[in-house]
Amino acid sequence: MMTHNVAALMRYRMQQAEEALAAARLLQRECSLHASVNRSYYAMFYAILALLASRKEETSKHSGAIALFDRFYVHAGVFPTEFSKWLRRAFDLRTRCDYGAMVTITDDEASALLEQATTFVSEVGKECRRLIDSV
Repeated sequence: MMTHNVAALMRYRMQQAEEALAAARLLQRECSLHASVNRSYYAMFYAILALLASRKEETSKHSGAIALFDRFYVHAGVFPTEFSKWLRRAFDLRTRCDYGAMVTITDDEASALLEQATTFVSEVGKECRRLIDSV
């Protein structure tokens, strides 16, 4: 059973996701593509943390959170496999941008990721609201 504290944490994580998306859009407009990729990925990451909070699941590793999202939500048919592909690609691209040397990101790549992150966060947000409303 979900508690009010868990619902509050889910709302907080979704707020983080929305703020990260807003930052990604702003950074994209300013041609700061590496930073936009980072914020697009983190928008998706915060959204999955919101979902995982509903199950009282936590992990300190990004790969662990992605694996739990796949196990509980993609394999269960709550979200399409495409969401897993988007999330994994976003993670890989963000890692390259943040830690790689001489990584080039095109405007098209950053724009596509931002569009996917926007859809991802919107759909995950709907599921979170459905879960919260059941409290």
